[in-house]
Order: sequence, then C-alpha cells, then structure tokens
Amino acid sequence: MIQSRTHNCGELRLSDAGKQVTLVGWFENIRRVSKNLGFLILRDFYGTTQVVVETEEIMQQLDGVNKESTLSVTGTVRERSNKNTELPTGEVEVVPEKIEVLGKCIYNALPFEINQSAEADENTRLKYRYLDLRNPAVKNKIVLRSRIVSELRNKMTELGFLEITTPILTCSSPEGARDYLVPARNHPGKFYALPQAPQQFKQILMASGFDRYFQIAPCFRDEDARADRSPGEFYQLDMEMAFASQEDVFSVIEEVLPPVFEKYGVYHTASKAPFVRIPYLEAMEKYGSDKPDLRIDLVLTEATGILADCGFGPFEGQTVEAIVVDGFTATRKVIDGICAEVEVQTANKAFWFKLDEKGELVGGISKFLQDRKEAVIAALRLKPGDFVGLTAGKKAAALKTAGVLRRLLGAASEKHMKKDSYEFCWIVDFPMYEIGEESGELEFCHNPFSMPQGGMEALNSSDPLSILAYQYDLVCNGVELSSGAVRNHDPEIMIRAFELVGLGEDDVKAKFPAMYNAFCYGAPPHAGIAPGVDRMIMLICGEESIREIIPFPMNKNAMDVMMGAPAAVEQKQLDDVHIRICMPE
Repeated sequence: MIQSRTHNCGELRLSDAGKQVTLVGWFENIRRVSKNLGFLILRDFYGTTQVVVETEEIMQQLDGVNKESTLSVTGTVRERSNKNTELPTGEVEVVPEKIEVLGKCIYNALPFEINQSAEADENTRLKYRYLDLRNPAVKNKIVLRSRIVSELRNKMTELGFLEITTPILTCSSPEGARDYLVPARNHPGKFYALPQAPQQFKQILMASGFDRYFQIAPCFRDEDARADRSPGEFYQLDMEMAFASQEDVFSVIEEVLPPVFEKYGVYHTASKAPFVRIPYLEAMEKYGSDKPDLRIDLVLTEATGILADCGFGPFEGQTVEAIVVDGFTATRKVIDGICAEVEVQTANKAFWFKLDEKGELVGGISKFLQDRKEAVIAALRLKPGDFVGLTAGKKAAALKTAGVLRRLLGAASEKHMKKDSYEFCWIVDFPMYEIGEESGELEFCHNPFSMPQGGMEALNSSDPLSILAYQYDLVCNGVELSSGAVRNHDPEIMIRAFELVGLGEDDVKAKFPAMYNAFCYGAPPHAGIAPGVDRMIMLICGEESIREIIPFPMNKNAMDVMMGAPAAVEQKQLDDVHIRICMPE
C-alpha cells in the first residue's frame, strides 16, 4: 500500500482481476454513454486506469466535478472486454463502489488540454507550468532528468570523486557574464554575488588537499536566453582533479558521459574513447566553428586564390571559403532558404553554384566563373553533380559564415550527416590571448586562470597572440557542453599572465585574494571541467529548446511568469539593505 491507495494508476494488470482496490489521481476525462454508464480516465504520476461507472448514483456524484479535480476511487478490478494493448493497464478496468473528490478544480475550462499542452503558447505553458507538467510527455522529461543526474552522481562517486557543495553567496568575480548581486544588510553599500561558477572554490579545494571534487553545481549568470541556454540559472557537472593533466580530465569525461548518452538518449550510439582532439585553429579552418558537428562529414576549402578576382563584387579583396557537397539534389527553393537562413544567423550572405552532369557550371554565381571553368573544377576537385556553397569576407567572418552554411547543408543532405548518434570531440590548444573587438587591447581569450603552454618562458619571450593555453572545450553534435582547463597554479606565472593584459600584482591580489594566497602555500597542478547538465539532457532528449527539460524555466525575457518574478518589493525591504531605486528616465 502507498499512502491512501492500494495501487497506482499504472500498476494494475489482468492478474489483479477480482481485487478490491483504491486508486487516487486526476480526473482526466469521462465519456458519458447514458445516465448510468460512463468511462472515466484516472491519471496519476505513474499512468492511467479506466474506471467504468455503471450506476446512476455514482454518475450523479460526478456531476459538477470538473476535469483535473483529484479523486479517490474504490472499486473492483475486472477484465476489459475491449482491451487497449497500447496501455500497460489496458487489459483491466475498475468498477467503482465509491468515488470521493479530494481536491476540486474550480474552473470549467483549462488554459489548454493537458495532453496537448506542448502545442500551447510558451508563456501560457510557463504561467500554468503545474498543469503543463501533468502532461505525461512533459513530465517524463523531468523524470529522465532526475535519473540522468543520479547516474552522473553514481559514476563520479565510483571514480573516487567527493561531492562537495560550495557557497552560493560569494563575491563578484570576472567570469565573462553579468553577476546577480545581493545587497548585504549588515554591510551597507556592499554586495554578495551569486556564483557564475564555483571556479575559485574548486581550485581552492585542490590547494586544500582534496584530490577529486565534483558537484551538480547551480550557476547564476545574468545573460540573455538562447535555445540552448536558459537565462538566470543553470546546472553543471562541476569537477576538478589535483595532480592532473589535460588527458586525466579527458579520460574521466570519456568514461562517464558516453554510457549515459547511450543508455538514455534518443540515439543509442555515442563516441567511444578517446574522443577526437581538434586544435582550435584547425577547427576554424576545417569546419568554420570551434563547436563542429562531427556527424557532418563536409569540410571547408579556402578558394580565395581561384575566386577572389573572378569579377564578382562581394569576393573582391576578401577571403573566400567553399564547401563542396556531392550528391546534393536540393531544389532551388531549398537552396535559397538555406542562404537566407545563413544571412539571418550571421548577417553575411552565402553564395553557390553547381557543376551539372554535363560538366557545365550552372546556377548562382556561375556566370562569373565561365572564363576559368577548368581552373575552378581543378582547384575544388569537382565532379559532375557537385554543389558548391560559398562565403566571403574578412577571414574570421568568412570562416564563421561558412561554418553555419556547412551545418545547414549537412542537415539538408542525408548523405553527409549521420543523424542517429552522439559525436563527441575535444577542441584543444585555444589561444591564451586575443585582441578585444571593443577595446582593441590584448585580452584573455578564455579562462584567465588557465596555464599557458610553455609557462613563464612563453609569457616572457613569445608574441602573446601566439601563446596557446591548456584550455579545452567539450563538444557534442555541434553543441558546446563545457569549457575546461589545466589551471595556472603558480603565483609567479599567474601574475605575469595578468601583466600582459595590463593588470599588475596588486590587481591580482585584490581581485582573487583567497585563491592567490592559497597558491602561495604550495598548490598542486590541477585541472577540471564542468559540462552543462541542462545542455546534456537537452541533447539526450533530442529537444530543440533547453526549457523543455527544466522543471520551472524562465521565459526568453528572464521572467518567471508563474511566480511573477522579478517583482517589486516593499520600501521597508529596500531600507533594510540600504538600497534606493533610481529609475531610468
């Protein structure tokens, strides 16, 4: 017996026929045949059961009871005459002796039909999330999330990692996004910050003598929503290892993730260890992206030498990138749609032409290439029937645009995309520094706490833009799951690394006092990573939007429309924390 019921609504089978049972759940629907016959569907967390009302008295008890009210049904199990083989309980039904309303739904009309909630407007779904979650298809994703998180925990524990929670109220730290600030009541004018990541704490744990740490860590970043990024808060499988190299981190992730993806994923194959390692610069040159989808076998070819001076205006003086697709039979409408989508995503145009079966250049920009047809065919190694997608611009822009074009062409070509698998790779050897687009000054390219390849010697004697870091990204099916790094645990190297971006020793000590001081007492080499749990589960479920696998997500404007957050607070609350609001004019 569970609580006030003898069985749940997904449990009864033909072997239970003849038993008296009590079920509880939600009144999903009723089909009234007559005043003394009706077929009621009762639903709980576990499934549904058909209840056959066969008396006028009990039928009258249901008069005025709205759908989604909660009921207790006591009755006898019997074999169904019209079995439903698609339901686990489809061979039986319950004939009730007593029906009791436990919780009344006072509304005659629902915001949406429960079993079709996914078709409703997103803000309506989020406002009535408690109804949306009653939909078994929606609920099952949250159940799956729980099982995946439990499996990740078990696997990390089996590998000797300790789960340690780190503070939620901490200090502001430059992590690349805006902080959520919390005013400190007892310290007027000062603020806590919610952690963008447990970065400093986990590194301090390594300096404290812990060898292997992990947690399912909540992280808070005030940033805009995307399909694969939830605003406000998210969770990551945060881990760190002492006395560890890049390869040590790789070996753990390669052991933990593929079995989870294969066990729970919509695809049942995943990359085996070792994952492909691709240097950052090679990834950009070959795929036009530092998060390539390796299910697509298309690669970029630089065509500047053969096409930049062909007389086509957008190519003049620009880098030109080409993607050759054999066997691409898409219609002109599909091609135009792909080119339009490239422009939407990158603000840059894509171009194309074909080599037809007769060996002629046709379509797109082909009229500009007729005088060099043989040279173009030779340079791009074209065969009759090949399609060529093109992008142009400054090198970085041409590569980025070509990366988007490659992904869209791959998705539109069954021949060049292996859709039913999870393809992992590591992007390695990121530049340590870059020139900031806005500042025009030298800046850290990724994590400022990363160890530069070559150590102090590289920092002292090399062009900063040529220095690589022990930084790496984990990518799956074109989605970046995480960034990680071998950490810079040497105070002298750390100070020198920051000096190159204009921050001196005093700045380092002021911004990162605890971590810097901890490292001054003898820190081990250490490395870590933090794959995003929400993104992993989104991929495992085959969902396009990350909000589908979060129990209570915010909308695209970072609003919780169910709870009404963010919301105004009373003046006394502001006074307590010494805050005065100055609204923008």
